[in-house]
Amino acid sequence: MNIEGSVALVTGANRGLGKVLAEQLKAKGAKKIYAGARDPAKVAYAGVEPVKLNITSAADVSATAKALGDVNLVINNAGIAPFSSLAADASLEVARTAMETNYFGTLRVANAFAPILAKNGGGALVNMLSVLSWITYPSLAAYCASKSAAWALTNALRHELKEQGTLVIGVHAGLIDTDMAAGVEAPKVSPEQVAAAILEAVASGREEVLSDEPSRQIKAALSAQPGPYL
Repeated sequence: MNIEGSVALVTGANRGLGKVLAEQLKAKGAKKIYAGARDPAKVAYAGVEPVKLNITSAADVSATAKALGDVNLVINNAGIAPFSSLAADASLEVARTAMETNYFGTLRVANAFAPILAKNGGGALVNMLSVLSWITYPSLAAYCASKSAAWALTNALRHELKEQGTLVIGVHAGLIDTDMAAGVEAPKVSPEQVAAAILEAVASGREEVLSDEPSRQIKAALSAQPGPYL
């Protein structure tokens, strides 16, 4: 689909990758950009329309969908990455919190906006996943499980929304140089590189984005023996 003239909603757009995505959409000629955030007052940059949107809130998502009937590009970027072992005492609560945001929140937004995308010609739905959709680090096990579930969700949505002409894109990346990964000392990809890869996929109609070398290497190794499980 054409980025120029599009009407986009980016969730988690107050900082990090979401902010960069909104800025690149503006640079590529998007007609309108809705920047979703739990606190819209924190959307402190020009050229976007801040929207109160907590994706774990059914009321927020419903109200947003009712108000934004002109959207034809939805980028499900909002997410959390809690550090916790699944064997810890609080693991069930951590896992529920990760799933509520990264899986159910993503699904909630997709459900609400699928009819709007259909009404507006199909458009595109982008789900921000991770290289950890495929492998697991013990200290991020709840996050990994939620992103793996979101990957399966993305594949299901691709089949379900194909008939209405909606392009569904899954985006995989390793560590992105944003606040979320600030405490991790390891090579990181820039949010600008990831955002550019996402918007190129939207424009060209590609269903999967492997936005950096770690995501390409892990995807290629999935059929290896032994597998790339950590």
